[in-house]
Amino acid sequence: MQVLQSFAIRAGYAVILLIAVLVLNFSMMHLAPGDVADTISQSMGGADQELLDQIRADYGLDKPFIVQLGRYIGGVLQFDLGFSFFYNQPVTDLILQRLPATLLLVVTAQLLALFIGVIMGVVSARKPNGILSHFVTFLALFGYAAPVFWTGILLLIAFSLKIQLFPVAGMQDVTIEGGFWVHFLDVARHMVLPVITLGSLFLALYSRLARATMMETLGSDFVRTAKAKGLSPNQVVYKHALKNSLSPVITLAGLQFSAVISGAVLVEAVFSWPGLGTLAFQSIIARDTPTILGILFFSALVVIVGNLLTDLALRLVDPRVGGKG
Repeated sequence: MQVLQSFAIRAGYAVILLIAVLVLNFSMMHLAPGDVADTISQSMGGADQELLDQIRADYGLDKPFIVQLGRYIGGVLQFDLGFSFFYNQPVTDLILQRLPATLLLVVTAQLLALFIGVIMGVVSARKPNGILSHFVTFLALFGYAAPVFWTGILLLIAFSLKIQLFPVAGMQDVTIEGGFWVHFLDVARHMVLPVITLGSLFLALYSRLARATMMETLGSDFVRTAKAKGLSPNQVVYKHALKNSLSPVITLAGLQFSAVISGAVLVEAVFSWPGLGTLAFQSIIARDTPTILGILFFSALVVIVGNLLTDLALRLVDPRVGGKG
């Protein structure tokens, strides 16, 4: 009951924060030079003042700032993120169309990196001076230092252009015909390099953090007590120490998963992956303000919801956290 009450309070704060983000994003876009009318006129090769005024009136840009902000927030509360003049369709539809591709990429990379990273961290923590421990340290340094677009380009050159094992770009081959498993395997082949590229950063973070927390936990009093009771090394590590060392890793995983746009935008750009990152990149180039605002709002929503779910997961894994709320 206390956990649910604390979660409800945090959810209330999250709503207030989300509204503040909406106001900030809209204000920044309003203060930026130019508007939708200027962008449309440029794409038309120019327009007179009368046409510009008409475009601004159609988009409600002739109204005072407060009125525009109120209309925008009211629309968001009704799940209406505006209309994209560049794509000529509602922003909500655009995001929902691109969301599955981004979720497929990010969730797959996250889960693989989390699973492999925790295993590597735990194994290396049992032998801090072993080869695997040094490899985890090297992997973490490489993951921190190597930009994801650089890693992606190297993988493309090596495994798409030279060896030609995997496709160069896209999510699927539209010329392939067949049933479900044919298309499943085709999408899987297209996913390999983007997932490795995006997962390399996450893997470095999770393996290093899991190693550090596990080493700290293995030196705690309750672990020495478990050893004194005659438990096997595997029971001590996987039954007692692992659960108590997962909280920081879960926290980091939740925060990293929240960055669904920022984490995938460069990877999607390198591999032409048809997700939200590519949509954001194209919208910025086209100065499609409604789409940019919609993506920013969705990103903030994912971050806030991700933090709430991370907090809830921590309370379920470690009940002592709930006692502090």
